[in-house]
Amino acid sequence: MSDASNSDANNRVSDDAASAGKGKASRGLDILRDIFRMSGEKSQPRVGLVILAFSALFIAITGRLVMLAMLPNEQVGLRRATSTAISAARPDIVDRNGDVLATDIRAVSVFAEPRKILDKDEATELLTAVLPDLDAKDLRDKLGTKKGFVWVKREITPRQQAEVHRLGIPGVGFVPENKRVYPNGTAAAHVLGFASIDNVGIAGIEKYIDSQGLQDLNGAGLATEASDLKPVQLSVDLRVQHALRDELFKGMERFRAIAAAGAIMDVNTGEVLALVSLPDFDPGNPVDALEKDRINRMNVGVYEMGSTFKALTIAMALDSGKANINSSYSTAGGMMRFGRQVIKEYHGTGRTLTVPEVFLHSSNMGSIKMALSVGVEGHKAFLKKMMQLDRMTTELPESAAPIVPGRWGEINTATIAFGHGLAVAPLQAMAAVAALVNGGTLMTPTFLKRSEEDARKTGIRVIKPETSEAMRFIMRLNGEKGSARKADIAGYFVGGKTGTAEKVINGRYAKNKNFTTFTAIAPSDKPRYLFLSIYDEPKGYAESGGYSTAAWNAGITTGKVIERTAPILGLPPRFEPPVSPFPLMARLGAWGSR
Repeated sequence: MSDASNSDANNRVSDDAASAGKGKASRGLDILRDIFRMSGEKSQPRVGLVILAFSALFIAITGRLVMLAMLPNEQVGLRRATSTAISAARPDIVDRNGDVLATDIRAVSVFAEPRKILDKDEATELLTAVLPDLDAKDLRDKLGTKKGFVWVKREITPRQQAEVHRLGIPGVGFVPENKRVYPNGTAAAHVLGFASIDNVGIAGIEKYIDSQGLQDLNGAGLATEASDLKPVQLSVDLRVQHALRDELFKGMERFRAIAAAGAIMDVNTGEVLALVSLPDFDPGNPVDALEKDRINRMNVGVYEMGSTFKALTIAMALDSGKANINSSYSTAGGMMRFGRQVIKEYHGTGRTLTVPEVFLHSSNMGSIKMALSVGVEGHKAFLKKMMQLDRMTTELPESAAPIVPGRWGEINTATIAFGHGLAVAPLQAMAAVAALVNGGTLMTPTFLKRSEEDARKTGIRVIKPETSEAMRFIMRLNGEKGSARKADIAGYFVGGKTGTAEKVINGRYAKNKNFTTFTAIAPSDKPRYLFLSIYDEPKGYAESGGYSTAAWNAGITTGKVIERTAPILGLPPRFEPPVSPFPLMARLGAWGSR
């Protein structure tokens, strides 16, 4: 074969091969297209199955959430119990110097999920063995319910927690809680009040905190510990509080009284620096707090304040212009008659007395004549202005309304003039006396720390400054020469007034049962503090000659309180009396001013 023929043959072979290659490639592409088409057709049901599966899962989750919301179970119960414990965090309560009076600590409580406990009897037996103070029957009844959550025991010790944990009972667990503690025991019990096991304020400042929403951070339930909240600072001074309680407690035993009470107030701010009512209780274990003899006698009890009220009567007469410091009143005969009612002097002098002498000798007749000179309506108006006829409101939720005569006539004005026939809370009587000596501004007492500037903003002028000086002068005179001598502690220029009232028993005055009070100010020339001591049914003793009147019990205690607390309160003793302490009284030539 020639070369040309071979070349043509080779070219034909090459063309045939190329044509065959192109055909194969085309067939390959067709096969791939068929494969992808078939895969797409088969994948559509698979994607649908995946979508269906996810939809079913979503519906199941949504249904479970709805069930959780609609049907309480063990987790819901646990969550609710835990959230309750967290939301009950309370702020610290501190005294005016920052010392802690009440705070929260972390505690643990035991709970059970009855639906998860298989053997109720065994669980009851094991738990009561570790926690012996549990009532077995009560616990068995709890575990026998179908509830998702029940308390087993609140606030257990770490050792008890470890022992319960070692039992390994399925369905029994622990919840952290806040427990309220009062590190100073009975100190300021009636001011602080107490909180329940759920950390809810029940009385006193604790209840006030809840009423103001102070137990919850910004009102949003975000506080889990006391440190998350701003402390509530009281006006109370823990050191002064201790001294007052100690002296009242010792006096209560010495004078064999059934109860005692007292308070110390800053006359320029209305702050209560100490308040005691005995018997008291431990806020940390208030099992007897609701006993009737544990009431706050300073704020809840209402009493006839006796001759202490004569200070208000004299101030009323002086401020109204119906009397001046040199006015005089006859007490001849020693008695006054109002219809069938006869009022006698307790220690009558039988002579004419000046205004200071009426106070000094605690003359009923002189006080009555001053009150009657103002008149029944004027008397009522003055006492109302002095906050003695209405319930007094402070931060403490507990208070009592005064007992006011239903029909107020001359006989009522006569008896109220010397402290009978009108019963008030001792703390509101203190507020009135503070106004008499601080220059004439009445301020509602407070248990929260505040400045004098803030106090004056809310204060109300009730008497003239000249009347206030006269009252300071008269009270100091009584401290030097009268029934307040028992409290006249050297160096403190003390003034005061005794008050003895017969108790009303079954609608009648009991001659042998007294309610005694002693009110004192220090220093009299420029008062800073007002002191009040009270005894309920004190008894006479050898040194008193058998007398149970105020000077022999409340007066003695008040003197001891002043002696102990004045240095703490920043009142240094003065060894020289103040020069010209009552300039107006001296200019007027008042009795006893020279």
